[in-house]
Amino acid sequence: MSAPDRLILSWIDSPIGPLALACDEAGVVRGVSFGDGLIKAMRREYPGAALSDGETSAAVARDLAAYFSGDRAALNRVPWSLEGAASGDSFQPRVWKALAEVPAGVTISYGEMARRAGEPGAAQAAGVALNRNPIPLILACHRVVGADGSLTGFGGGLERKGWLLRHEGALLI
Repeated sequence: MSAPDRLILSWIDSPIGPLALACDEAGVVRGVSFGDGLIKAMRREYPGAALSDGETSAAVARDLAAYFSGDRAALNRVPWSLEGAASGDSFQPRVWKALAEVPAGVTISYGEMARRAGEPGAAQAAGVALNRNPIPLILACHRVVGADGSLTGFGGGLERKGWLLRHEGALLI
C-alpha cells in the first residue's frame, strides 16, 4: 500500500464531538480530526491526493459506533494506514508503530513511548511524533500520559483525552 491518489472526507457525530475522517478509496482511514484541521493535515501528509467529500465507509462507521458504545476492542478493527505519509521520518513511524501496540485501558508515559520506539531519553521527540499523528483516536495517542500520570499533550483537547481514557477504563495515577 502506498500514498493514496484520492481521499474521501466525511464527518460523523460522536460523544466527544464531530469527527472528521479521511479514507482512501478502499475505506482505509488515513486521517482523523476533532476539529477543522483535517484538510490541512491531509494536504501535509498526502500532498498528491485529491480531496473530495463523501460518506464514511459503513465498516468504519460501525466500528467507531461500537467503540463509543463500549466495545474497547473496536478501534482495533478499524482499517488504517500511514504508509506514504509525508511526515514519516525514521523516528515518527517507529513511535506510531509502538503506539499501535498499546491496548485499550492501558496508559504509558512519553518516556516509555520513546523507549519502545528505540530512543530512550527522547520523551519530547516522542511527544512531537505523537502530535503529528494523522489518525488520533484510531492510533490512540490519548493513551500516552505524563511520567506522573498527568493528562498532557492531546491535539483533541485534554477534556477529550480524559473522556477517552475513562471510557476505556484506564487507571490513572
